[in-house]
Amino acid sequence: MAYYNQEPKYQHGDQLKVGILLANLGTPDAPTAKALRPYLRQFLSDRRIVEIPRIIWWFILNCIILVIRPKKSAEKYASVWTKEGSPLLVHAQKQAILLRGFLGQKIKSPFAVELGMSYGNPSMQSAIDKLKAQHCNRILVFPLYPQYAASSTASALDAVWRTLLKTRNMPAIRTIKHYHDHPAYIAALAQSVRDHWRTNGKPSKLVMSFHGVPKAHLMNGDPYHCECHKTGRLLAEALALSKDEYLVAFQSRFGKQEWLKPYLADTLETLGKAKTARIDVICPGFSSDCLETLEEIAMEGKHIFQSHGGGDYHYIPALNESEPWIHAMTAIALENLQGWVSAEWNDAEARKEAEMTKLRAQSMGHTQ
Repeated sequence: MAYYNQEPKYQHGDQLKVGILLANLGTPDAPTAKALRPYLRQFLSDRRIVEIPRIIWWFILNCIILVIRPKKSAEKYASVWTKEGSPLLVHAQKQAILLRGFLGQKIKSPFAVELGMSYGNPSMQSAIDKLKAQHCNRILVFPLYPQYAASSTASALDAVWRTLLKTRNMPAIRTIKHYHDHPAYIAALAQSVRDHWRTNGKPSKLVMSFHGVPKAHLMNGDPYHCECHKTGRLLAEALALSKDEYLVAFQSRFGKQEWLKPYLADTLETLGKAKTARIDVICPGFSSDCLETLEEIAMEGKHIFQSHGGGDYHYIPALNESEPWIHAMTAIALENLQGWVSAEWNDAEARKEAEMTKLRAQSMGHTQ
């Protein structure tokens, strides 16, 4: 078997393009234990996700977690699964389509947009294969994680590098590290909150919940914690909130080690016991609604808050495919595509140049 992946067919004169690769975490193919098992194995085998020594973790993963967790996780996925499929995949696919349209209004030079997942399908390799098949010789990797973390952004980039290791004709690569403080991203978040408040009124407190990571990651140099707090501060400023009107918390902790605090579950319990009349919860770190937002936050979070005496509980949906967010994605992409794309592209001249390239190749005896 050949080490390198097969290159797509190329003919002299084929129009080269710029590719935009939207990178997200991933999702199982179906809300079943059978589909969850390989997905969880791939996800939890990533050294970026779990930094426990490999021999110990192999035993825990294969002899305990993959025996018990797939069925429980499948039940949770089933509670949020839609007729179109996985919420995360559905929203991410719509984002790709809309971004393609919005960029098409800004640039004239050829480009393509594809979606790739770190785990599950569509895989990162399939996305890169599609871009190369469209003759993309330059690719911008756009992780759909506003705040950088080794366990999210870096993991997505690892999946890209693994594919490129077996790529003979490697494209030029640019990557976006983060945009946690980008004005367009903050404006999109603020608009989603204002839209919700316009219909439902303001809460007693706005809770900004970010996905948690072990505290050790912060101590070892991961900037995620700081970037989450900066997003929270900037969003609060955009909404003109005082320090008493919002707070930042972290969700989804796993295992016995200490994670970033305050923990969301503890925060909701405290707010409930204080008889808080109403809270709204938003998850700024998630570009698309998924299991963690729809089941853990919208369902479990509500139960924790109200079972401890809290009043009304509102979950503000993720940015998903909202127009302000697609505008923000477009602005962020264009900033990182400078020099690669053009609004002055002349298709007729490009076709003429491509034909000349083909003729020159033929004159040298090249048939392709």
